[in-house]
Amino acid sequence: MQATAKNRSFTQLIEFEIEPRQQPALVNALSVQTERLAQRYAGFVSASVQASDDGRRVLSFLQWQTREAGEAALRSFESGEQDFWQLIHTHQAKTITFNSFQVLSSIARSHDDALHCNLVG
Repeated sequence: MQATAKNRSFTQLIEFEIEPRQQPALVNALSVQTERLAQRYAGFVSASVQASDDGRRVLSFLQWQTREAGEAALRSFESGEQDFWQLIHTHQAKTITFNSFQVLSSIARSHDDALHCNLVG
């Protein structure tokens, strides 16, 4: 059985290039912002904030149940509702890259330590 594109989860990746001294504060700010998004917008699945070893890059990963849910959260950035532009200015981001992806396959370890693969066709 094939799943429709509407049933596929949606992932937003935002990568920041910064000075290493800005990394801890940006990671903290993104963590707070992600928690607000998760509480405010339906369809939130998971998120992570990742930092490079060299301190120059931070990656914000947000996964939503649907494209529509992810786009609703993204509109809050555009409207200024989430203070995203202030976050960029405060942490002196040199480059910001936005990417969005449909999830076609995922694998995860369950509570019983088994691997489960979910393929979306």
